[in-house]
Amino acid sequence: MTTQLEHTNTNFSEKQFPITIICDHITSAANIGAIFRLADAFGVEKVIFVGNEPVFTRRMEKTARATHKTIPFEHLTEENDCIEFLKKEKYTIIALEITNNSTSINNLKISNKNKTAIIIGNENYGVSKNLLSIANHTTHIEMFGKNSSMNLAQATAICLYEVTNNYQL
Repeated sequence: MTTQLEHTNTNFSEKQFPITIICDHITSAANIGAIFRLADAFGVEKVIFVGNEPVFTRRMEKTARATHKTIPFEHLTEENDCIEFLKKEKYTIIALEITNNSTSINNLKISNKNKTAIIIGNENYGVSKNLLSIANHTTHIEMFGKNSSMNLAQATAICLYEVTNNYQL
């Protein structure tokens, strides 16, 4: 008989990957909370909020399920400070965005020897042109319905799954 395990008795091994999530002007409390929770689930090193400082509302904290207390994060007001940091630290930069030259995430191949930054964009406007311009890879998720986008947190989960798989090869 199969029984559902409690959170405290799973066999998951804790891992951390050299991945940083860059949140480009993210505003939704639910998305901010989900990003923290995903960062924890996928062993992300840290989260950087660019532009908008995360507001720790009840909605955000409920969605994050306390992961905002354990995932390192910082806030950078200016995009140029973020760009300077990513270049200085020699990140492989992935922008999660549909563009005229983005490639399917199914084809994303990155070195598991480098640090990776995943840039996710504002819920309405996507990744800024400034941040898109520094990306080593611009990738999108293939969609098969009529809609051309999905929720930011869902897309981030799919991207993190693919990127962490690259690190486990």
